[in-house]
Amino acid sequence: MDPATSARSRIGAVAWSLVFLVLGYVSMGALAGAVLSVWSFRNPAIWESPVIPSLVQAGTGILIYGALTWLIGAKAMRMSPAELGLEGGGNGLTGFGRGFLLAFGLGLGAILLGLPAGSSWTGDGGTFGHYLGRLAVLLLILLPPALMEEMAFRGTAVAAMARGIGRGPAVIVTALCFSAAHRANPDVTVLALGNIALAGVFLGATFFARGGLWTATGAHLGWNVALAAAAASVSGLPFEIPWIDFRPGSPDWVTGGSFGPEGGLLATAVLAVGAVVVLRWRYFQEDV
Repeated sequence: MDPATSARSRIGAVAWSLVFLVLGYVSMGALAGAVLSVWSFRNPAIWESPVIPSLVQAGTGILIYGALTWLIGAKAMRMSPAELGLEGGGNGLTGFGRGFLLAFGLGLGAILLGLPAGSSWTGDGGTFGHYLGRLAVLLLILLPPALMEEMAFRGTAVAAMARGIGRGPAVIVTALCFSAAHRANPDVTVLALGNIALAGVFLGATFFARGGLWTATGAHLGWNVALAAAAASVSGLPFEIPWIDFRPGSPDWVTGGSFGPEGGLLATAVLAVGAVVVLRWRYFQEDV
């Protein structure tokens, strides 16, 4: 391939990645908005809890990004399932489990490191059985958004951009887009957005590990479940957890405050460690 053709190919790959991100974001917003408008007209109570709107957005996003993965990733760019991170069988399942366990440990670490700063738990009158039941429900509720966001910001988006500018820069660019998508979350701060971008780098690294998209989805879910299990807010979104209530310590820029651990420097530290761990995994894929 001559240099001019190579340059056009790289520019085209970056352009397809941006088309995927923008078209997916706009289409998902339009479709989810339409579904929620019709649903709320019949039942205004759906706005009383963030669960239904979140699941509607996740469901529509999975449909939209799934279609775009096929149209742009598989058809327009002729990427293989391996390039798109769609590994099946044992690699996908093992990757999901490894990603989940690593990120769950990192999330729990960010919580526990806040104990010297005054983070604590108090009882709320529930039972441990109720706690386990709610945690099981939250696991099911948090899975679709995790899968949707990984399909949106990893998958075709990062794989296509990597063709154009290389893996490292592609991971950073999509991580910044991932952070920007959370700019309207409750109680968000500049530090929180920086940590979400760092989380995007961590998740981008897991995407290029064996298991691909499923490893990244497992890691995304593991982090969110760890925070929810500790009764902490997840990216500014609180969850009602029976049996325990979590009170973050201070200062907020260390523990994260009401935004959750992602708003503090403790999360910065553990996410950086997580990214290094993934890059050193024996089954990290040097080549796709």
